[in-house]
Amino acid sequence: MAVSLPILVILIALHLIAFVFAVGAERRRSAAKVVPDEYDDRTYCVYTTDASTVYGLAAFALLLISHALLNALTRCLCCGKGLVSGARSTCAVFLFIFSWVSFLGAESCLLAGSARNAYHTKYRGYFGVDDLSCATLRKGVFAAGAALTLISMLASILYYWAHSKADTGGWEKHRNEGVGLATHHQQQGPDYGKA
Repeated sequence: MAVSLPILVILIALHLIAFVFAVGAERRRSAAKVVPDEYDDRTYCVYTTDASTVYGLAAFALLLISHALLNALTRCLCCGKGLVSGARSTCAVFLFIFSWVSFLGAESCLLAGSARNAYHTKYRGYFGVDDLSCATLRKGVFAAGAALTLISMLASILYYWAHSKADTGGWEKHRNEGVGLATHHQQQGPDYGKA
């Protein structure tokens, strides 16, 4: 299997768009403030926009599509036709594992950040009580997802390249084997006619 430039462009584009969405999610995290209820002594939280939840889920989906495409092309390393043994296949296996670890880390940050950002606290307590705070997403969760998205992009590209170099395409490589016509020596039979 050779490295396909259109496939590389698609993988890079999906990862970069996911990165942009993750950075946008970090910048648009929900903020909240405690506001007294006008009808009783209770307080409640007022939140700003939920845009980062949508951005985080969009980044999650794009990264999932990109990784699914990569694993469909390489047949998830375990379902393929085989790799040439040696340093190239070892490198491909290492990059496969690194690609999956960075992918799962990025996906967990993006999904957890989106879920936590979507959570809104309703009524918190009575007016005048100290230590009232509204639940918001901690700063840096989407940034970690964005960083892991870039690492996942690099690992995916390197894995695709290493897999294409180590892929046999269904044919096993045979070393030092040939038909043997050039080195064939003919043995002579017993010598009957000589005295």
